[in-house]
Amino acid sequence: MGLFKKFVSQTRKPEGFLGKMMVNGMNGGHAQMADWGLSHLTDIAPEEIVELGCGGGRNAGALLDKYPSAKVTAIDYSEVSVGKATAYNAEAIKSGRCQVQRGDVSALTLPEERYDLATAFETIYFWPGLEKCFSQVAKVLKPGGVFMIVNESDGHDETSLKFEKIIEGMKCHTIEDIEKALIAAGFSKVKSDHHKSKPWITVIAKK
Repeated sequence: MGLFKKFVSQTRKPEGFLGKMMVNGMNGGHAQMADWGLSHLTDIAPEEIVELGCGGGRNAGALLDKYPSAKVTAIDYSEVSVGKATAYNAEAIKSGRCQVQRGDVSALTLPEERYDLATAFETIYFWPGLEKCFSQVAKVLKPGGVFMIVNESDGHDETSLKFEKIIEGMKCHTIEDIEKALIAAGFSKVKSDHHKSKPWITVIAKK
């Protein structure tokens, strides 16, 4: 495997030195897209939030800033990501507003019906079966809870599809694929938005 392929494959599960390099770039590299996604959350006031596939922890911090009365649980199955997200949100962790832990979205061990909001930024490409994983998210959301997905790829853009061929286990999903899986997993009132000039998408569903 060439160095470039080894490096970009770290997006799936950052490990070792290359994984640390990848995670260090995630927080800044995806910030503009993440903030665009967050701008869609306009009419909720969550008290308990779970950030799934938290990467470097930047978006967990943004959620803490957006909702100053909320607590955020950040989950990732990469130990490198958990370490980076913990360091990034150290102050919030110390104050009791944030916790970061290792977890698998295909088999969540979080309390059922605990969270008002679940978020997934740039991560469902690597989830092992959308319907299965979305069902796990539904399980931990309160009735009426919201699940927001934000992706840089709409499943059609050439750049992401090229990476899909390089990175093992990566799948770029269309809005239609995501909406179908959400409904099958028990969500309702699914709505989506496509950025006017980029392949970015935001999909929001209510349990």
